[in-house]
Amino acid sequence: MLQLESKDYFKGLPLLDHVNINTMFARAVLEHLVPGSVYVDAVHNPRAFYVVHSYGMSLLFGEAGNEAFTRGLHDYMTNQAGGRQSAEWLQSDPAAEWTPILDSILSIHNSSLINSGISSMENHSRAIERNTRVNFCFNREAYMDAKAQLPRPDGIIMRTTKEQFLAQSGAVVPRFFWRDEEHFAAEGIGYTLVSDGEAAATSFASCRTAGQLEIGIETAENHRGKGCALAVCSALIDYCLEHNLEPVWACRLENQGSYYLAQKLGFRPTVTLPYYRLAV
Repeated sequence: MLQLESKDYFKGLPLLDHVNINTMFARAVLEHLVPGSVYVDAVHNPRAFYVVHSYGMSLLFGEAGNEAFTRGLHDYMTNQAGGRQSAEWLQSDPAAEWTPILDSILSIHNSSLINSGISSMENHSRAIERNTRVNFCFNREAYMDAKAQLPRPDGIIMRTTKEQFLAQSGAVVPRFFWRDEEHFAAEGIGYTLVSDGEAAATSFASCRTAGQLEIGIETAENHRGKGCALAVCSALIDYCLEHNLEPVWACRLENQGSYYLAQKLGFRPTVTLPYYRLAV
């Protein structure tokens, strides 16, 4: 794989337009809204793209079959040169022929770990995992019916501030998806439930375009199970409806909390695809 210069990221946008899954995180990289990396099969006329978001999500799309690109993809996924410093989640365009290639890389790599004689614990930590990614569509009528039944947790829901942007900790928080607090304040949006003097839950735009807003959600551990996530997500969905934005939700099927939370808010599963965790 060849790394594309940032000035040429636009070359991936025409092909990305034809990928019929949620690609908002990849578009944010290609449009220079957030940091990331882009790898291609050819610099001047690329036909295969691998886009990596700074949060650790990646998208593979375009034409399969270039042997040099496939070898580079194998080395990247298996971290042959140790270039990746953190784990990564990879998905590919289901309309292209990438899944057999990815499954083959997974099988060969994991088999080599088993045959290497290393400990089972280290084997597991270095293996490529195959999960499932779920894309949802939003049903406005289902949401409006559900909204009337949503619990009302203790606390105050407020628009997420710059201070909260900087202070929040967790696996899915706004600062992982925006350049800085000024960028978030200018182009993003979030709602935070403050309970007992702390941020109990925050729902926020992880990506945003002119017509869509992808929802991210984080709930503090000691506030889970109290309806906090439902409340802040509902506030963000209402914002979307008021501003003619389509709310977008995607998650791992294995993340049952997010999977069922989406459906409580009127989202319906539409597309499932392989989702690969690449170890360091």
